[in-house]
Amino acid sequence: MIDFSRKILLCIAVLIGLVPVVAGGKKKVDDNTALKSKADYIFVEAMKQKEAGNIDSFYELLRHAHAVDSSNSAVSYYLGFSMLIKENAKQSDAEKGVDLMRRLYEKHPENFYEVFNYANMLQHIGKNKESLAAWERLATIYPTKIDVQGELADSYARNGDFRKAIASFDSIEEVLGPSREIYLRKISFYYQLKDTVGMLKEGYGLLRTAPQNADYNIFMGNVFQSIQETDSAEAYYDKAIKFAPDNGRAYLSKANIYMLRGDSVNYDKQIYNALTSQDLDVENKVEVLTDYIKQLFARRDTSERINRLFQVLLRQHPHEVAIHDLYSQYFVARDKYTEAAEQLGYVVDIDPSNAEYWKKLMMVNLMAEHYPEAIEAAEKSLEYNPDNFELYQYIGPAYYSIKEYDKALDVYDRCLARADSTDYELISNVEAGRGDVYYALSDTAKAFACYEKAIELNPTNVSVMNNYAYFLAVEGRDLDRAERMSAKAVNSAPDNPTFLDTYAWVYFKKGDYSLALAYIEYAIKNEKGESAELMEHYGDILFMNGRYDDAVVWWEKALKLNPDSEILNRKVKNKTYFNK
Repeated sequence: MIDFSRKILLCIAVLIGLVPVVAGGKKKVDDNTALKSKADYIFVEAMKQKEAGNIDSFYELLRHAHAVDSSNSAVSYYLGFSMLIKENAKQSDAEKGVDLMRRLYEKHPENFYEVFNYANMLQHIGKNKESLAAWERLATIYPTKIDVQGELADSYARNGDFRKAIASFDSIEEVLGPSREIYLRKISFYYQLKDTVGMLKEGYGLLRTAPQNADYNIFMGNVFQSIQETDSAEAYYDKAIKFAPDNGRAYLSKANIYMLRGDSVNYDKQIYNALTSQDLDVENKVEVLTDYIKQLFARRDTSERINRLFQVLLRQHPHEVAIHDLYSQYFVARDKYTEAAEQLGYVVDIDPSNAEYWKKLMMVNLMAEHYPEAIEAAEKSLEYNPDNFELYQYIGPAYYSIKEYDKALDVYDRCLARADSTDYELISNVEAGRGDVYYALSDTAKAFACYEKAIELNPTNVSVMNNYAYFLAVEGRDLDRAERMSAKAVNSAPDNPTFLDTYAWVYFKKGDYSLALAYIEYAIKNEKGESAELMEHYGDILFMNGRYDDAVVWWEKALKLNPDSEILNRKVKNKTYFNK
């Protein structure tokens, strides 16, 4: 078979005159003789420009020659070919190009190179049926040309006629003799036909060429496995392992058999053998390990076998980013964010220019509440990708979390300076972040101004509505508006415990303690972790509903999470008074 690069070289060979060209039909001595001679002359000049590398001049001269004598099939052919190989050629130009090339094909189907290129160009623009007709015609004229038979076989396959594709490869085999490539291609066609008898026949032929070739034995095993004859498949895999004990693909294939049998013990053993083999490349190892981890998670297997496998792989490939990255993902899935950050630390040491890995490192540090480390990773990522505005929106809250409010405001200012002024969603989020910082600085005027601007820019930003509503409730200001904003947030995410807590607190501040209790209890039910603020609110609402003992219980829970709270300490110390 001829790959496309070789095809193009053949085409170029034709263009520079290495291959004889048959020009238009027999000339008649008539009034058009002068025009035809002129067109021939321009064509020769065009070919000279091609040889000199002046492609634009070559193309323009061809156009001129065609305008002078459009009946010249050689000129039409090269003009059409030039249109097809032009950079950024439009589909309409491609269609016109093959139409021009067709003129020479119809007049001179025996012109091997021109027809060869014409058939390829038809295939290149998706005209598979026309391409097949051209290959069939060329194969009839040149039955011993192996390249033509190979192209014809591929063309049959593209048109779904796999039987004829096999027959074409049989013709090639008669000339060249058996070969690995021919066997594999024929097997692939039999596979498309779901002809297991044909697959096995060609598989045995392939194996006869090298009986101790591990890959060929694996292939035979795969054929038997595809027809569910697992015992025969396993026998061939065992042969492959005997001939090549470190062949990871053989162990993987055996693992599939054990998985089908439900034999998890032997499945694990084969996966381990595959992953520790030397000849399985890293990409395949990562893919196998990813699937293996998914299966163990599905089986709720929390054993240390995965850790052991990672340690083995990292001893083999200590500097492979993909393995460290996958290891970090495994730790994230197990909520072990510190360990995940450690693996990503190795990744950024190996590949420090990859902004995406710095971003991942930032994220796992945020999950671990390692805010300084998260900020450092985000700033590094920004060095490589300064316009990644998502990062600014993470760094600001990280500075906020460690109470470095000036730095948080600086980050938000940097983001606004680079942002597109029409990106209202981004600017709304930044203004909301600025509002949170100003409120923490006790500057409620600036905080509320930022919230107003954020909502004006993005009226659907329910997160800022929630925060704004909560702080209005804390301040005891405009509680009706706070209720409306909080209601929108809860409607957008009815199970969000943060939104529910705000809604409950607004009703608490309005004195509607029964509604407040209903919403705070739903918030407690949906809270996945432990929140001292939520527990304290629950205690306060219980207290105002006359449930004093229950209130103290929740205050005590909140105090364990926030032992430095003076207010909580006072509430808990006064529990005897409350009980009375």
